[in-house]
Amino acid sequence: MDQAFSVETLYERAEHAARTIRARWSEEARSSVVLGSGLGAFADELDEPVAIPFEEIPGFAETTVEGHAGRLVGGKIEGVPIVVMQGRFHFYEGYSFEEATFPVRTLGVLGVRSLVLTNAAGGINTALKQGALMLISDHLNLMGANPLRGANDDRFGARFPDMSEVYDREYQEIAVAEAHEMKLQMERGVYAALSGPSYETPAEIRMLRTLGADAVGMSTVPEAIIARHMGMRVLGISCITNMAAGISGQPINHAEVLETGERVRADFTELLRRVVSKLTV
Repeated sequence: MDQAFSVETLYERAEHAARTIRARWSEEARSSVVLGSGLGAFADELDEPVAIPFEEIPGFAETTVEGHAGRLVGGKIEGVPIVVMQGRFHFYEGYSFEEATFPVRTLGVLGVRSLVLTNAAGGINTALKQGALMLISDHLNLMGANPLRGANDDRFGARFPDMSEVYDREYQEIAVAEAHEMKLQMERGVYAALSGPSYETPAEIRMLRTLGADAVGMSTVPEAIIARHMGMRVLGISCITNMAAGISGQPINHAEVLETGERVRADFTELLRRVVSKLTV
């Protein structure tokens, strides 16, 4: 956890991790999915799967959160090679942004150009009910720092990457169309990322609503920034696993997050299967 990633060696570390993955799974994947809390079932649906525990990949940290299996799984969807992160690393676990986003760096070096980021989120917009799926149209980075802070390595991307369209509009339209085919209601909204791990207070939720946030969570945004820095196209999907503090009047707990993830498992998995197979890079 205390391992330091210097700018001089970060790219080489990502190359090392990528070589390790290729030695176990040699397919050329252009797409990848990162699965959030309680949403890991999609990885079990891959054809011809090869699972690699995070601890066996150089530079990958250890996931400590229940609901994150901690495996990278290579396989196929509709015959198309794909890499799936069954779990992620969080800033609140004590990892630096460099450590938390290192897997995305590695995916980029592997050749991934299309990244789907999923998460469990708290609903702020009352039109979003528990179990709803929200397409991320934009985000608010309220985590207190930016994962690109520090000297820039041009091999990854430009010093000042454009963030006017973090979440790809064409990808959003694909997701909306597939949700419509499945008769699933899918809203679009703004995702606010806070550092955690404590849930937000009712006053903080009122602040976030004033700022224009529809959902809140503790992940995704650093990964999205890194992905755009490397030129990847990004799709973000939040599963609203609970209503945020002060909205329902009920206390919030992680067990509820996992339970809701299990309840929407079938629909969520089918939606991802449909969407991923149609993403262009």
